[in-house]
Amino acid sequence: MILASSHQEAADYSRWVRRMSADSRMLATHVSLFAGLFVCWQRSGFENPFSVNRKTLMAYSRIASVATYHKCIRELDEFGYIRYQPSYHPTKGSLVYWPEWSG
Repeated sequence: MILASSHQEAADYSRWVRRMSADSRMLATHVSLFAGLFVCWQRSGFENPFSVNRKTLMAYSRIASVATYHKCIRELDEFGYIRYQPSYHPTKGSLVYWPEWSG
């Protein structure tokens, strides 16, 4: 059952990446951050929402600038790729809600 769910989650991720490739607003930094978010989601057991922290996501996505990270995660939220709920707490992780595939 878990394997089938993981397969479905990977297929949905692939659809989101294809959607991003057709979205002129998306830059490589958005796609790499989205990939980092997917890794965090996978490591959480595909929980929704899941907790993230900036340091980990910046490492996964190879984003070196804090300003670029904040811009990209805010835009992923604004553009409907994720729902981001920042914690504004230095040790408490922010929450990310993974999207339901809608076509």
